[in-house]
Amino acid sequence: MPITESEARGPGRGDAALDEIVLLDRVAAEDADAFESLYRAYQPRLKRFIGRMTRQPTLIEEVLDDTMMVVWRKAHTYNHAAKVSTWIFAVAYRQTLKALRHSDDTVEFGDEQQAASSAAGPDAELQQDELHRHIGDALAGLSAEQRAVIELTYYLGYGYREIAEIMGCPVDTVKTRMFYARRKLKTLLALTREEAI
Repeated sequence: MPITESEARGPGRGDAALDEIVLLDRVAAEDADAFESLYRAYQPRLKRFIGRMTRQPTLIEEVLDDTMMVVWRKAHTYNHAAKVSTWIFAVAYRQTLKALRHSDDTVEFGDEQQAASSAAGPDAELQQDELHRHIGDALAGLSAEQRAVIELTYYLGYGYREIAEIMGCPVDTVKTRMFYARRKLKTLLALTREEAI
């Protein structure tokens, strides 16, 4: 059911949040153009999130498509209690966990390589590549839930309360997962550093 502009704004919601709510309301009314706009807006962030959670390149497109299919079919269930992005990432999180449970694929990949600065020499580029590999290896040692907390916090900028909504768990569980993820990352990064020496 569409809402008024004042209801959509709610506390702390600006024009961007209102635009997303209106867009999702149009998706709920089966507006294909609105769905395409929503897909284009979320595809890069969802792809990165799903990729970091699964660590399986073969699953990314499948989970992304499944996520957006659920968004298309269930847009009418969005209750305006959370931000649209929180709702969509919650769908992506659940779809990713579902895919991981049913996946036999164990192929993993490292972090995507960022383009090196043209001013950087071969040594700096080699060090950057090595750092990306170490971080990728360390992230691969985390559980999917821990990787999700890291991704949602550090790469997507969500706070613990929003992450709890996305993951469907209490805030304290998110904090616990972050605590153990940081601790494990510290240990794994130290080990990879020692192996490199």
